[in-house]
Amino acid sequence: MNEIEQKSLLLLVKAAKRKASDIHIVPNRKNASIYFRVHQNLQLIEEVSKSMYEKLVSHFKFSASMDIGEKRKPQSGSMEFTFHSELISLRLSTIPTPFQESLVIRLLPQNETLALEQLPLFYNDSVLLKQLIQKRNGLIIITGPTGSGKTTTLYSMLMAAKQSEPLHIVTLEDPIEKRTEGFIQMEINDKAGITYNEGLKAILRHDPDIIMVGEIRDSSTAQLAIRSAMTGHLVLTTMHTKDTVSAIYRLLELNIPSHDIEQTLVGVIAQRLVERECPFCKEKCQLFCEKVNRKITAIYEMLLSAELEKVKKSIFHMKPSSVSFRTLQKQLIKAYALGFITKHSLERWGEK
Repeated sequence: MNEIEQKSLLLLVKAAKRKASDIHIVPNRKNASIYFRVHQNLQLIEEVSKSMYEKLVSHFKFSASMDIGEKRKPQSGSMEFTFHSELISLRLSTIPTPFQESLVIRLLPQNETLALEQLPLFYNDSVLLKQLIQKRNGLIIITGPTGSGKTTTLYSMLMAAKQSEPLHIVTLEDPIEKRTEGFIQMEINDKAGITYNEGLKAILRHDPDIIMVGEIRDSSTAQLAIRSAMTGHLVLTTMHTKDTVSAIYRLLELNIPSHDIEQTLVGVIAQRLVERECPFCKEKCQLFCEKVNRKITAIYEMLLSAELEKVKKSIFHMKPSSVSFRTLQKQLIKAYALGFITKHSLERWGEK
């Protein structure tokens, strides 16, 4: 193993030990900076020479079957890495900058899928998620910024559905983030002609009970997801919007007719990851207080059932209605008041 292979492996091992979600290799004018994102916070790990940076980026790109010679266009790739018998999928992305390419590596552990009870800060949210996944048709959207745990929630909901009864679940992802036995998983491959459009068309011929679409990115994907929900399937997907109501407006911007949204949309979930604080010892649980299960937890805003119908009528038919549901802001304030989250989490995700 040469120096660059050792360096790259050491970098991955360090990131896995610290439970980092991402590695950032950022070029500067004279050197390059390496950061880890740990619990949503970006931490500077080290500075490396420009020569070491170039060799590292080339090695990772080669390992992920990316074009080493192409540095002017964004690229993406994937590879796998094993740490303490745990398989970790790596998703690589490069973009050009004035100082050469920036590389981000997302670490996606494959061995563990959290139960729905383990995800939310408030237990009642897991009950609502379980009730939602029991539906057998319609569209469910999970929304939030990158790194907010949307995919984790998706997989946990799918596993809960699979455990409740035998179901044929098919996913379409770019790339597959967690290889899971019991699901049929299809990966986007533009070179092979597997686009979101073609993939969804193929899935509909594959007799699915539940379809998971990794992300609604454009109008055609949105239209196919809506059409799949209208033909009697349950469709789960993600979007990038700030809250639940914004997801409905985003569908309208993607040219989805309001009556189609009214007929198919059965639930919208917005989420954020927050750092849990122990209400008993009043300190961050660096050593995991025995009363606290997980240091990072999720806060959810859910637009479901009657309140969802009121919001849709208000938006589509301009009918004023008194809509009251637990928004992210309300959930964050409640969590902070009870001593469950840090002030930093409240200030970071609360309304400005």
